[in-house]
Amino acid sequence: MSDERKPKIRKVIEGAGDLSLGISMVVAVVIGVGLGIGMKKLFGYEWLFWLGVFWGVAAAILNVYKAYKKQMRSLEELKNDPRYKDYRKFDDDEDS
Repeated sequence: MSDERKPKIRKVIEGAGDLSLGISMVVAVVIGVGLGIGMKKLFGYEWLFWLGVFWGVAAAILNVYKAYKKQMRSLEELKNDPRYKDYRKFDDDEDS
């Protein structure tokens, strides 16, 4: 593989990773709604549908939280990277 293609492929992979978060959120809610409909039809209780919706939304929120934690770990790794030592002075963590 040539050096010219590597940056393009890397951008595509990073973009797919970002897109997967949105897709996983939608899929989590759809699966939760599907479970809710199935439980409602199986047991006959209306509130089971809303329980499924709640599970789906909770799973979507958990996916966002996991993605956030992963990004924070990546940021911490970059902060300790000697290649970016000149950018530490622009860090907004400290009050002026």
